[in-house]
Amino acid sequence: MALRFSANLSWLFQELPGLPARLEAAAAAGFGAVEAAWPAACPALELRAAAERAGVRIALLNTPPGDQEAGELGLAAVPGRQAAFRQALEAAVHYARAVGCRRIHVMAGRVPLGTERAAVAGEMEATFIENLRYTADLLAQEDMIGLLEPINNRITDPRYYLNTPHHAAAILEKVGRPNLKLQLDLFHCQIMDGNLSRNLETYFPLIGHIQIAQVPGRHEPDSPGELNFPYLFELLESLGYTGYVGCEYAPKGDTLEGLGWLRSYWESRGLQHGVANKAAK
Repeated sequence: MALRFSANLSWLFQELPGLPARLEAAAAAGFGAVEAAWPAACPALELRAAAERAGVRIALLNTPPGDQEAGELGLAAVPGRQAAFRQALEAAVHYARAVGCRRIHVMAGRVPLGTERAAVAGEMEATFIENLRYTADLLAQEDMIGLLEPINNRITDPRYYLNTPHHAAAILEKVGRPNLKLQLDLFHCQIMDGNLSRNLETYFPLIGHIQIAQVPGRHEPDSPGELNFPYLFELLESLGYTGYVGCEYAPKGDTLEGLGWLRSYWESRGLQHGVANKAAK
Protein backbone atom coordinates (compact mmCIF):
# COMPACT_ATOMS: atom_id res chain seq x y z
CA MET A 1 0.00 0.00 0.00
CA ALA A 2 1.33 3.44 -0.92
CA LEU A 3 2.44 5.70 1.91
CA ARG A 4 0.40 8.70 3.00
CA PHE A 5 2.26 11.98 3.44
CA SER A 6 1.45 14.91 5.70
CA ALA A 7 2.74 18.44 5.08
CA ASN A 8 4.16 20.04 8.21
CA LEU A 9 2.90 23.61 7.94
CA SER A 10 5.41 24.85 10.51
CA TRP A 11 8.12 24.02 7.95
CA LEU A 12 6.57 23.87 4.48
CA PHE A 13 4.86 26.61 2.47
CA GLN A 14 6.36 29.35 4.62
CA GLU A 15 6.17 31.54 1.52
CA LEU A 16 2.52 32.00 2.52
CA PRO A 17 1.21 33.87 5.55
CA GLY A 18 -0.95 31.96 7.96
CA LEU A 19 -1.89 28.31 8.37
CA PRO A 20 -5.11 28.38 6.29
CA ALA A 21 -3.23 29.58 3.21
CA ARG A 22 -0.48 27.00 3.74
CA LEU A 23 -3.08 24.27 4.21
CA GLU A 24 -4.77 25.19 0.94
CA ALA A 25 -1.40 25.15 -0.84
CA ALA A 26 -0.63 21.72 0.63
CA ALA A 27 -3.97 20.40 -0.60
CA ALA A 28 -3.35 21.83 -4.06
CA ALA A 29 0.03 20.06 -4.10
CA GLY A 30 -1.68 16.74 -3.44
CA PHE A 31 -1.29 16.28 0.30
CA GLY A 32 -4.23 14.61 2.02
CA ALA A 33 -3.11 15.66 5.51
CA VAL A 34 -1.23 18.41 7.30
CA GLU A 35 0.38 18.86 10.71
CA ALA A 36 1.71 21.81 12.68
CA ALA A 37 3.71 22.29 15.85
CA TRP A 38 1.77 24.99 17.69
CA PRO A 39 -1.17 26.15 15.59
CA ALA A 40 -3.05 27.93 18.40
CA ALA A 41 -2.31 31.40 16.97
CA CYS A 42 -4.80 30.46 14.25
CA PRO A 43 -8.37 30.17 15.60
CA ALA A 44 -9.39 26.53 15.62
CA LEU A 45 -12.65 27.07 13.79
CA GLU A 46 -10.83 28.97 11.04
CA LEU A 47 -8.32 26.15 10.57
CA ARG A 48 -11.02 23.48 10.64
CA ALA A 49 -13.07 25.36 8.03
CA ALA A 50 -10.01 25.61 5.77
CA ALA A 51 -9.34 21.88 6.17
CA GLU A 52 -12.93 20.98 5.37
CA ARG A 53 -12.95 23.21 2.28
CA ALA A 54 -9.73 21.62 1.05
CA GLY A 55 -10.67 18.06 1.98
CA VAL A 56 -7.55 17.68 4.12
CA ARG A 57 -7.14 16.01 7.50
CA ILE A 58 -5.19 17.62 10.36
CA ALA A 59 -3.03 14.72 11.48
CA LEU A 60 -0.86 16.04 14.30
CA LEU A 61 -0.16 18.94 16.62
CA ASN A 62 2.12 19.44 19.63
CA THR A 63 1.53 20.29 23.25
CA PRO A 64 2.48 23.95 23.88
CA PRO A 65 6.18 24.55 24.52
CA GLY A 66 5.84 26.37 27.83
CA ASP A 67 7.82 29.55 28.52
CA GLN A 68 10.03 29.81 25.45
CA GLU A 69 11.65 33.04 26.68
CA ALA A 70 12.86 31.04 29.67
CA GLY A 71 14.21 28.35 27.34
CA GLU A 72 11.43 25.80 27.66
CA LEU A 73 10.51 23.43 24.83
CA GLY A 74 7.84 21.19 26.31
CA LEU A 75 6.98 20.42 29.92
CA ALA A 76 6.08 16.75 30.28
CA ALA A 77 9.38 15.68 31.88
CA VAL A 78 10.25 18.95 33.65
CA PRO A 79 10.14 18.67 37.46
CA GLY A 80 8.07 21.31 39.21
CA ARG A 81 6.07 22.17 36.09
CA GLN A 82 3.35 19.54 36.43
CA ALA A 83 0.52 22.04 36.86
CA ALA A 84 1.67 24.04 33.83
CA PHE A 85 1.97 20.83 31.82
CA ARG A 86 -1.60 19.79 32.62
CA GLN A 87 -2.89 23.21 31.64
CA ALA A 88 -0.93 23.06 28.36
CA LEU A 89 -2.15 19.53 27.65
CA GLU A 90 -5.77 20.50 28.21
CA ALA A 91 -5.33 23.45 25.82
CA ALA A 92 -3.86 21.12 23.19
CA VAL A 93 -6.71 18.63 23.62
CA HIS A 94 -9.30 21.40 23.34
CA TYR A 95 -7.71 22.66 20.11
CA ALA A 96 -7.26 19.15 18.69
CA ARG A 97 -10.88 18.32 19.37
CA ALA A 98 -12.00 21.52 17.64
CA VAL A 99 -10.00 20.83 14.47
CA GLY A 100 -10.63 17.06 14.37
CA CYS A 101 -7.03 16.03 15.13
CA ARG A 102 -6.50 12.67 16.88
CA ARG A 103 -2.74 12.75 17.52
CA ILE A 104 -0.85 14.99 19.92
CA HIS A 105 2.92 15.06 20.28
CA VAL A 106 3.55 15.30 24.03
CA MET A 107 6.78 17.28 24.24
CA ALA A 108 9.13 16.01 26.94
CA GLY A 109 11.06 19.26 27.39
CA ARG A 110 14.63 20.19 28.22
CA VAL A 111 16.97 19.47 31.09
CA PRO A 112 16.55 22.58 33.29
CA LEU A 113 19.21 25.26 32.99
CA GLY A 114 21.90 25.06 35.62
CA THR A 115 21.51 21.31 36.14
CA GLU A 116 23.40 18.30 34.85
CA ARG A 117 21.49 15.69 32.87
CA ALA A 118 22.77 12.80 34.98
CA ALA A 119 21.89 14.54 38.24
CA VAL A 120 18.23 15.08 37.32
CA ALA A 121 17.63 12.03 35.11
CA GLY A 122 15.78 10.05 37.75
CA GLU A 123 13.54 12.93 38.77
CA MET A 124 12.79 13.79 35.15
CA GLU A 125 11.87 10.19 34.34
CA ALA A 126 9.52 10.00 37.33
CA THR A 127 7.90 13.30 36.32
CA PHE A 128 7.57 12.15 32.71
CA ILE A 129 5.93 8.85 33.67
CA GLU A 130 3.50 10.57 36.04
CA ASN A 131 2.53 13.14 33.42
CA LEU A 132 2.20 10.53 30.67
CA ARG A 133 -0.20 8.44 32.73
CA TYR A 134 -2.31 11.55 33.29
CA THR A 135 -2.06 12.27 29.55
CA ALA A 136 -3.11 8.77 28.55
CA ASP A 137 -6.18 8.92 30.80
CA LEU A 138 -7.23 12.30 29.43
CA LEU A 139 -6.65 11.32 25.79
CA ALA A 140 -8.54 8.05 26.23
CA GLN A 141 -11.66 10.09 26.97
CA GLU A 142 -11.22 11.82 23.59
CA ASP A 143 -10.20 8.75 21.54
CA MET A 144 -6.83 10.42 20.90
CA ILE A 145 -3.26 9.15 20.69
CA GLY A 146 -0.32 10.70 22.52
CA LEU A 147 3.08 10.58 20.83
CA LEU A 148 6.61 10.70 22.23
CA GLU A 149 9.28 12.05 19.90
CA PRO A 150 13.00 11.60 20.59
CA ILE A 151 14.90 14.74 19.46
CA ASN A 152 18.63 14.49 18.89
CA ASN A 153 20.92 16.27 21.35
CA ARG A 154 23.97 16.21 19.08
CA ILE A 155 22.89 18.90 16.62
CA THR A 156 19.35 20.12 17.17
CA ASP A 157 18.86 20.51 20.93
CA PRO A 158 21.68 19.59 23.36
CA ARG A 159 19.43 19.89 26.43
CA TYR A 160 16.37 17.97 25.18
CA TYR A 161 15.51 15.16 27.60
CA LEU A 162 14.24 12.43 25.25
CA ASN A 163 16.89 11.64 22.63
CA THR A 164 16.65 8.08 21.31
CA PRO A 165 13.95 5.59 20.31
CA HIS A 166 15.44 3.18 22.88
CA HIS A 167 14.76 5.69 25.66
CA ALA A 168 11.26 6.43 24.36
CA ALA A 169 10.44 2.71 24.15
CA ALA A 170 11.62 2.19 27.74
CA ILE A 171 9.41 5.05 28.94
CA LEU A 172 6.43 3.71 27.01
CA GLU A 173 6.92 0.29 28.58
CA LYS A 174 7.01 1.77 32.09
CA VAL A 175 3.89 3.87 31.46
CA GLY A 176 2.08 0.90 29.94
CA ARG A 177 -0.77 2.66 28.16
CA PRO A 178 -1.91 1.55 24.69
CA ASN A 179 -2.87 5.05 23.51
CA LEU A 180 0.71 6.34 23.83
CA LYS A 181 2.97 5.68 20.84
CA LEU A 182 6.37 6.52 19.37
CA GLN A 183 6.77 9.42 16.97
CA LEU A 184 9.88 8.49 15.01
CA ASP A 185 11.56 11.30 13.10
CA LEU A 186 14.14 9.62 10.88
CA PHE A 187 16.26 12.79 10.89
CA HIS A 188 16.76 12.59 14.65
CA CYS A 189 17.07 8.81 14.67
CA GLN A 190 19.83 8.81 12.05
CA ILE A 191 21.84 11.43 13.94
CA MET A 192 21.60 9.63 17.29
CA ASP A 193 21.80 5.99 16.25
CA GLY A 194 21.67 5.28 12.51
CA ASN A 195 20.78 1.62 11.90
CA LEU A 196 17.44 2.79 10.53
CA SER A 197 16.33 -0.49 9.00
CA ARG A 198 16.71 -2.42 12.24
CA ASN A 199 15.28 0.42 14.33
CA LEU A 200 12.19 0.64 12.14
CA GLU A 201 11.69 -3.11 12.33
CA THR A 202 12.33 -3.26 16.09
CA TYR A 203 10.12 -0.36 17.09
CA PHE A 204 7.48 -0.74 14.40
CA PRO A 205 4.79 -2.01 16.82
CA LEU A 206 5.21 1.17 18.87
CA ILE A 207 5.21 3.67 16.01
CA GLY A 208 2.24 6.01 15.73
CA HIS A 209 3.74 8.64 13.42
CA ILE A 210 6.84 9.07 11.26
CA GLN A 211 8.59 12.24 10.12
CA ILE A 212 11.29 12.71 7.51
CA ALA A 213 14.09 15.04 6.46
CA GLN A 214 17.47 14.49 4.87
CA VAL A 215 20.58 14.34 7.07
CA PRO A 216 22.47 16.50 7.87
CA GLY A 217 20.90 19.51 6.15
CA ARG A 218 17.29 18.79 7.14
CA HIS A 219 16.12 19.57 3.61
CA GLU A 220 14.08 17.64 1.03
CA PRO A 221 14.43 13.84 1.01
CA ASP A 222 16.08 13.96 -2.42
CA SER A 223 18.66 16.58 -1.41
CA PRO A 224 22.28 15.44 -0.89
CA GLY A 225 22.70 13.54 2.33
CA GLU A 226 23.02 10.28 4.21
CA LEU A 227 19.54 8.79 3.83
CA ASN A 228 18.28 6.62 0.97
CA PHE A 229 14.61 7.53 1.04
CA PRO A 230 13.45 5.36 -1.88
CA TYR A 231 14.74 2.37 0.09
CA LEU A 232 13.19 3.60 3.36
CA PHE A 233 9.82 4.18 1.69
CA GLU A 234 9.87 0.64 0.33
CA LEU A 235 10.79 -0.68 3.77
CA LEU A 236 7.87 1.15 5.39
CA GLU A 237 5.54 -0.25 2.74
CA SER A 238 6.85 -3.77 3.32
CA LEU A 239 6.30 -3.38 7.07
CA GLY A 240 2.71 -2.41 6.40
CA TYR A 241 2.90 1.13 7.73
CA THR A 242 -0.49 2.82 7.34
CA GLY A 243 0.03 6.00 9.37
CA TYR A 244 1.19 9.34 8.04
CA VAL A 245 4.72 10.29 7.03
CA GLY A 246 5.17 13.88 8.14
CA CYS A 247 7.31 16.11 5.93
CA GLU A 248 9.16 18.12 8.56
CA TYR A 249 12.02 19.63 6.63
CA ALA A 250 13.29 23.05 5.59
CA PRO A 251 12.84 23.47 1.82
CA LYS A 252 16.02 24.64 0.10
CA GLY A 253 13.92 27.03 -1.99
CA ASP A 254 10.30 27.23 -3.03
CA THR A 255 8.29 24.51 -1.28
CA LEU A 256 6.33 23.46 -4.35
CA GLU A 257 9.40 23.30 -6.58
CA GLY A 258 11.06 21.10 -3.96
CA LEU A 259 8.30 18.48 -4.05
CA GLY A 260 9.73 16.66 -7.07
CA TRP A 261 10.66 13.75 -4.79
CA LEU A 262 7.00 13.33 -3.80
CA ARG A 263 5.72 13.54 -7.36
CA SER A 264 8.31 10.92 -8.32
CA TYR A 265 7.13 8.68 -5.50
CA TRP A 266 3.51 8.90 -6.63
CA GLU A 267 4.49 8.26 -10.25
CA SER A 268 6.60 5.24 -9.24
CA ARG A 269 3.51 3.78 -7.57
CA GLY A 270 1.34 4.42 -10.63
CA LEU A 271 -0.67 7.10 -8.86
CA GLN A 272 -1.90 10.47 -9.96
CA HIS A 273 -0.45 13.22 -7.77
CA GLY A 274 -2.01 12.96 -4.34
CA VAL A 275 -4.60 10.34 -5.20
CA ALA A 276 -3.29 7.94 -2.52
CA ASN A 277 -3.39 10.65 0.12
CA LYS A 278 -6.82 11.94 -0.89
CA ALA A 279 -8.38 8.52 -1.17
CA ALA A 280 -7.15 7.16 2.15
CA LYS A 281 -7.29 10.07 4.53
